[in-house]
Amino acid sequence: MISKSDTFAVDLTADHDRKNLADIEHALAEHRINEEAAEYLRSLYSDGMDWFREVFHVLGKCLGAPKAPVVRYDYENDCGVDEQIKISDINPLSPYLVQHRLDMDPMRNQFFTVTAGHQVDLSVSSIVTVIVAAQKRTERALEKITGKYYRDYVNDVATTAERVITAHERAASGRAIAEKIREEFSDKFITSAPETVLKIIGRGHEQIAVDLVRELDKIEKPHLRLQDVWRVKCLFDLVPQARTFIERIREAMPERIISMRDKFYDMDNPRNYRDAKIILNIGHDGGPVIPMEIICQVRTFFEFERMTHIQYERARKRKNAASDNIERKLADYMEDGIKEYNLMICRCVEALFDRVGWNILYERGIGMSLFEGFPKNCTLYYPQKMLDIITDKLDNAIENEVFRLTTSPAKLTQAQTSEIFHFMARFILVAAMPYRKSAWSAPTNTPAGKLFNFVMKEVQRYYKQ
Repeated sequence: MISKSDTFAVDLTADHDRKNLADIEHALAEHRINEEAAEYLRSLYSDGMDWFREVFHVLGKCLGAPKAPVVRYDYENDCGVDEQIKISDINPLSPYLVQHRLDMDPMRNQFFTVTAGHQVDLSVSSIVTVIVAAQKRTERALEKITGKYYRDYVNDVATTAERVITAHERAASGRAIAEKIREEFSDKFITSAPETVLKIIGRGHEQIAVDLVRELDKIEKPHLRLQDVWRVKCLFDLVPQARTFIERIREAMPERIISMRDKFYDMDNPRNYRDAKIILNIGHDGGPVIPMEIICQVRTFFEFERMTHIQYERARKRKNAASDNIERKLADYMEDGIKEYNLMICRCVEALFDRVGWNILYERGIGMSLFEGFPKNCTLYYPQKMLDIITDKLDNAIENEVFRLTTSPAKLTQAQTSEIFHFMARFILVAAMPYRKSAWSAPTNTPAGKLFNFVMKEVQRYYKQ
């Protein structure tokens, strides 16, 4: 006979599914949402345990089995709790944390320091910390759909209509229609933009109707912007490891990818936030689309964000938050986090220099490198034009002995010296994050530090053009 404990997670989830569906029906009855949005929410909040198993499937396929016991996760303190849980007890209502290893990681075991007594300390590992979030609460989902997402949707509809109408008629007509759209959409929750806007503009605009409908159909509806009911955060030591994971997903399940964006190099977003995001469809073939959000972040940046989160929340809640320029302050906080991460990269460059040099001497006449495939080439990369500029300037600097090695175990030819510095420059480009401000340099005067600052300043110069 199956005991109650054997079905605890399933029963708990089924009971919560019923509560979620009741919340959705209540919101529909109150006209907070329409039937189209309600139907989408029903698909996200039904069969919770089935979708949670799909989350497991994705993680297992990309990361393999866990390398450590599963523990509960504490949202409030952003950390794992020393309380092991059985796989059978995991359910969508409780977040958990688990450690995986990024197998076949080209960075694996490349970064270590040998201390006194020949003790080896890993400074970077292939361990991926995976935080599996609890299912987003229905009240929070409804708040987003009817709040920020709906405001953004209405604004997109109004500005699109204004742009199309202005292109065909007078600008005043476009502004007038945009204002009417905002008024109409503010009265109730509307997701049928083309039909509603055509009714608003009335007769006399038939010649622009086709263009208008085509553009309005491109706008994502408010409920479809909700993509984090099922969500996971993966913490890596290095950016290239995160990108290895992303490309593994792209190779393993390309048909499931809804969207993908990489912001590790992004200096344009107001918050200066650096991460990557993948949205996967974990729904079944022929069924509704069930989005799963995977956030990829570097561990240093996550820990730094955690330390500054309280300060930011206090500032955001103040009455004069707008005048405090919260976005700028947050961007400055994050810039400090980027510096902290890049200091770690600079230490990695320092540790790698001698090993790369020894390897180049070792491979003489053999044609085989111990560093083959490291760091892995990645399609999520800087523009080729910028890489060519840095390569040319680095060649000139090596030729003029701006960069040279005086501590090699044997005398190096210029070709060997060039190979070492080009290898290290490539590692810096794939591992470090560019600064939003150009005034900061790594505080080191070693060949590794000089090369790091040289490469990063060239990156900065390219984007300042």
